[in-house]
Amino acid sequence: MFSDYQPNRFGLGRSAVISQSGAVATSQPLAAHVGLQILQSGGNAIDAAVATAAMLNVVEPMSTGIGGDAFMLIYRPEDGEILGLNASGRAPYAAEQAFFIDQGLSHIPDYHSMYAVTVPGAVDGWAMLLEKCGTMTMADVLKPAIFYAENGFPVSPQISASWQASVPLLSYCSDTLQTYLIDARAPKPGEIFKNVNLARTLRLIGEGGRDAFYRGQIAEKIVKFSTENGGLFAMKDFINHTSDWVEPISVNYRGYDICEIPPNGQGIAALMALNVVSEFDISAMGHNSTESLHCLIESMKLSFSDLYEYITDPTFENVPVDGLLSTEYAKAQKNRIDPDQAMPNPSAGNPRMGDDTIYLSVVDKDRNVVSFINSLFHGFGSGLVAGDTGILLQNRGAGFSLDSSHANCIDSHKRTMHTIIPGMIAQDGVPLVTFGVMGGQMQPQGHLQLVSNLIDFNMDVQSALDAPRFRVMDDGNISLERGIPDGISNRLREKKHRIVPPNWYSPPTFFGGGQAIFVHPEYKTLIAGSDPRRDGCAVGY
Repeated sequence: MFSDYQPNRFGLGRSAVISQSGAVATSQPLAAHVGLQILQSGGNAIDAAVATAAMLNVVEPMSTGIGGDAFMLIYRPEDGEILGLNASGRAPYAAEQAFFIDQGLSHIPDYHSMYAVTVPGAVDGWAMLLEKCGTMTMADVLKPAIFYAENGFPVSPQISASWQASVPLLSYCSDTLQTYLIDARAPKPGEIFKNVNLARTLRLIGEGGRDAFYRGQIAEKIVKFSTENGGLFAMKDFINHTSDWVEPISVNYRGYDICEIPPNGQGIAALMALNVVSEFDISAMGHNSTESLHCLIESMKLSFSDLYEYITDPTFENVPVDGLLSTEYAKAQKNRIDPDQAMPNPSAGNPRMGDDTIYLSVVDKDRNVVSFINSLFHGFGSGLVAGDTGILLQNRGAGFSLDSSHANCIDSHKRTMHTIIPGMIAQDGVPLVTFGVMGGQMQPQGHLQLVSNLIDFNMDVQSALDAPRFRVMDDGNISLERGIPDGISNRLREKKHRIVPPNWYSPPTFFGGGQAIFVHPEYKTLIAGSDPRRDGCAVGY
């Protein structure tokens, strides 16, 4: 499985990177190189993951950073189990639903509003990960990012394009404009960009660890900025922040355990869809055939309906994880799928009730395995930079509802339903593939399609990433990527799917950017792939 190596199965493209001692796959080449340097200098996969994430904060600032959140799945042979870390932040203590209703709001603003900013969880997650599983200090792993932030880096093409599209967003706040634009414009491809403010902040974190961020001048500056801009933050929001070690959730898909972080993450949506798809013989239908796409799309639509109905911070609401992932429920959901006609807007099911983003994969010579995702939510987050910190603040709070009857309604010190999800495929408790797909609501859909490509169609990881994808859009329309024939599209329309071209939307539909590493159990090699939809690459040694 996963190793039927047929390069360029979907046309000319990348080959998988095959190595023996270590591998890194992520969305920007300089960041991948930094992770590889850490491995080659004696660091383990955990050290390399944090160093890579910090570097991505510098070179891909629209997608990630210390102003955002992170989730990780980690496997160490010495532990013999897959661990999960939830490093997502919470709403301010003062963020009660009544406050926003009194402001006359029907929803949390997406951009240019401190109401959308939740406590950044990434730095605490990095620190906890290094303390429990790493071999290097925070100062050591931040050195490359500090160097490139201070001395500059050449901006890569797709990152430059995203930057240029975001100039209006970055021009609103003077601190953001001064930090992330050059003479009020975005950097061009190949142009050198520096971020000395971010370098200084990263150096403070390297010297003082998590306390420098959550108890020192960094938090003080964010709170001051919040107060000056109508926000609700107080120092106790930062001082009381904690990340949590969590037990991963999983389903068995045709003999393989697919692992995700539990709610408040949306990884459960991928698992629900896989459970439903397992009731069909997808491989016999053929890859990206009318029949297989119909089953995958309908399964995803059902799962999204449940996601938006039930998933939130489980410390505030009873999230029926066991019921949603039960075989009994999967069979009931499967029976809702008409093989000849699409569901227009499926309602949530009735499970049994019980008590923009970067992704990187790293595997080292000792077969420590890391699946790591870090995000600001939307591109450049809220568009707000707090003073001279260089930190773009995430707008994750925009995911909250203001409907008091909704499970994900905003509340004091609550985590919102989260889009970012790392994944692993394991057998007998040992990871075979560490993977992730970036792109908001595309993430569980990307997980579903990647896992199916690997298991149902025996693709190697690069081919599984290359394969054309579908995307169920927020409005219920279906967008198909170039490479899925028009004939298939037309037959899906005959089944009442609302098929629209990717350029129907502005910006055009993004089909996700994924990374994956296969740990070959027989050859003891690493086969790494990187999505051609992004600037990144897989590297190994």
